[in-house]
Amino acid sequence: MSASAEAKRPNVIVILVDDMGFGDLGCMGSEIRTPNIDRLAAKGVLFSSMYNCARCCPTRAALLTGLYPHNAGIGHMGANLGTKAYQGFLRNDAATIAELMRLGGYRTLMSGKWHVGGDFHARLVDSWRVGDVDHPTPRQRGFDRFYGIIDGVTHYFSPHFMMEDDSQVEVSPTDFYFTDAITDKAVGMVEESVAQGKSFFLYLAHAAPHWPLHAREEDIAKYDGVYNSGWDKLRGARHEEMASRGVLPHRWALSPRDEAAPDWREVKAKDWEADRMAVYAAMIDRMDQSIGRVLATLQKLGQYDDTLILFLSDNGGCAEFMAEDGWAKFMPDIHNDGRRIDMGNKVSLRPGGPLTYMSYDLPWANVSNAPFRLFKHWVHEGGISTPMIVHWPRRFQAQKVIHTPCHVIDILPTILAATGVLYPLELGGEAIQPIDGESLMPLLEGKAWKREKPLFWEHEGNAAVRIGDFKLVRKFNESWELYDMELDRTELTDLVGKNDLLKTRLVREYEHWASSVGVLDWSSALPVLQRLWGLDDVNG
Repeated sequence: MSASAEAKRPNVIVILVDDMGFGDLGCMGSEIRTPNIDRLAAKGVLFSSMYNCARCCPTRAALLTGLYPHNAGIGHMGANLGTKAYQGFLRNDAATIAELMRLGGYRTLMSGKWHVGGDFHARLVDSWRVGDVDHPTPRQRGFDRFYGIIDGVTHYFSPHFMMEDDSQVEVSPTDFYFTDAITDKAVGMVEESVAQGKSFFLYLAHAAPHWPLHAREEDIAKYDGVYNSGWDKLRGARHEEMASRGVLPHRWALSPRDEAAPDWREVKAKDWEADRMAVYAAMIDRMDQSIGRVLATLQKLGQYDDTLILFLSDNGGCAEFMAEDGWAKFMPDIHNDGRRIDMGNKVSLRPGGPLTYMSYDLPWANVSNAPFRLFKHWVHEGGISTPMIVHWPRRFQAQKVIHTPCHVIDILPTILAATGVLYPLELGGEAIQPIDGESLMPLLEGKAWKREKPLFWEHEGNAAVRIGDFKLVRKFNESWELYDMELDRTELTDLVGKNDLLKTRLVREYEHWASSVGVLDWSSALPVLQRLWGLDDVNG
C-alpha cells in the first residue's frame, strides 16, 4: 500500500467499559463527571438504542467477531459446556477484528480486559492454562501488542495476574491502579504506532466500573455527600435530566423501583450505602480521565481528526451482591504487599480502599439502568442497553441523537466499511462464518437506514427478539412478554394477549434463530455450570 493511501486510512479506537449502566454518563443525564466522553458525544454521534449481549463475555465475543455470541463460541461465559456454541473461548471459524485489521495492514493493539479465552474461574493462578488451545490469548487472536488481564475480574490496586504480550508481569505493590495502568500502556502503544508511521486499531477494554469497588481517594472525595439523598430521588432526577436533554425520543415512564430494592427511607446504613455509590462514581470518573489522556495523545500526535472512536458498555449495571460466600470466594484475598483483603460487602468497612472487596449492589444498579427494568444477566432493556458514542471529525459532522436500534454485532462490519478492510471467506486456511451484523455507516453519514434482519438475545435462558418496534422478551423459566418499544421502551405495558399473531411470529423467529446458533436448554445446562463453578446461583 502506498504512503498516500496509508495516510488516508483512519486509526480506530474501540473503548469498551464494563458493567456501566445506561444512565451513568454525564451526557445521559448523570451527576457523574464524564467531560471527555461528553465532549465526544457532543462533537460526534450518540446512539440511544445500542444493544449489547447482557454480560461481559458474550458482548466481547460479539464485538470482536461481528457474530452472535453463540456463533463466536461464547453462548454463556468461559466455562466449556460441551458444544461449539458454549465452548467458552473464541471459535476458529470466527475471525476477530484484530485478525482482519492486521490482514488489512493495521497495527493491532489491546490494553485491558480480554475474557474471551476460556474459563479462569480458578482459586489458584498456577492452575490456569494461559495460551493453550482452550485458552487463547489476544496475541493468538490477532493482536500485535497486549497488556492487561485475561480473565474477567481484577483487584484494581493489586491484580492477581497481569500479562504484557506473552508474559506474566508483576506490578508495584504500592503505586498501581488498573485503569491508569492500561491507559499508560495504550498511550505508549499509540505513540509507537505513530512513530512507525502505521495506522493502528486499539481495543481499550476497561474493567471499570465492574466490581470490586476500588478508587483513588481524590476521586472518591469528589462525590462525598452526593448520594446521601438515596437511590429513589437519584433515579427520578436522572430520568428528568434525560428528558430535558432529549437523549430519548419519548418521555417514557420511569420504571418502578425494583421490587428487591428497599425504600431509601427504610435503609439503616445510609452513609455506607452512599459511600458505595460514591466509589462507583469515582471509578467512572477516573475512567473518563483516562479517555481524556488518550484524546490528548491523539491531539499531540496530530491523529485526532483521523481517528474513528467508538465508546460503549458491555452490559447494564450489575446487581450482583459481593457476598462473602459468593463470587468473591474465587478471588485471591491477599494483597501483593502481603496484607489480607477483607472480602465482601461489610457495613463496618469504608468502601473503596485496597484492602476491601465490595460491589455496589442491586438498588444502585437500578439507578444506573434508569429508566429501564432489570440488570446485567437479563435481556430486558436494563440488561442490554448502552449509549454508544461514535466520533470521527474528519468524516462525520456532529449529529442529533440517533434512536435507530443497533447491536454490538454491527461494530465490526462498521469498522471494516470505514477502513476499507475486507472480510474474507477463510482465515488461516479455515472457512469462517458470514458476519451477523450490519454496517452502520449509512446512519453515521446521515442517510436513511433500516435493519434487514431481526435482533436476538439469549443468556442463561433469558431470551428476546426484536423486529422493528416490537420486542418479545422473557426471563428464564417465565412467560413471554411483548412490548412496543416505540411507545414503551421501559417495558411497563405487556401486550401479550392483545396481538397473538405478532407474538406467534416473534416466537417462531426466536426459536428458528435459537436452533440455528445452538442455544442450549438452560435447565439442562445450569447444573453442569454449577458443578464446574461450585456456585448455587449462577443467575446472580
